[in-house]
Amino acid sequence: MPTRLPLVLRRCHACASERFRAHGKFRVNAHHKLIDAWLLALCAGCGDTTRITVLERANVRSVRPGLLDRLHANDPSLAAELLQDPVLRRRNRIALDWDGAWRLDTGGTEHLDREVIDVSVRFAARIPLRPVRLIAEGCGLSRAEVGRLMTEGSLVSAVRLDARLTGDFTFTLKR
Repeated sequence: MPTRLPLVLRRCHACASERFRAHGKFRVNAHHKLIDAWLLALCAGCGDTTRITVLERANVRSVRPGLLDRLHANDPSLAAELLQDPVLRRRNRIALDWDGAWRLDTGGTEHLDREVIDVSVRFAARIPLRPVRLIAEGCGLSRAEVGRLMTEGSLVSAVRLDARLTGDFTFTLKR
């Protein structure tokens, strides 16, 4: 599950830093019947502000009233939704850094003593990560040990565990 918004990877024009922190604040500007909206992010190096374009010269009547209300209310969940939108990321030429922006909730450690563990992983948000890292952290193993278990056939799944995933998956661990 996410713990904070991911860092935005974009070069700062003031200090050449490459990381910005989005706090979920928006700026909305109206020009008669046209509206612009930006998600604001602060540079991690110098604190300068950058704008991530959400709406650009859109007709006010074409914007859903619910979206407009969420923009005016600085809804942090809207910021998370927009940052995960691939069209918005491509248009603004940004990437996301999810390191430290998520946590793993395993529900306890009593299941680690069993011979066979069937695990179903559910993502609370579309956070791209490698299942090998998730399994290592959740089971208290090193990533090298998880890789060894995969080659031995003791760790099996219907999905590739060494590629990035953003969706739910299951795996079986035999000890």
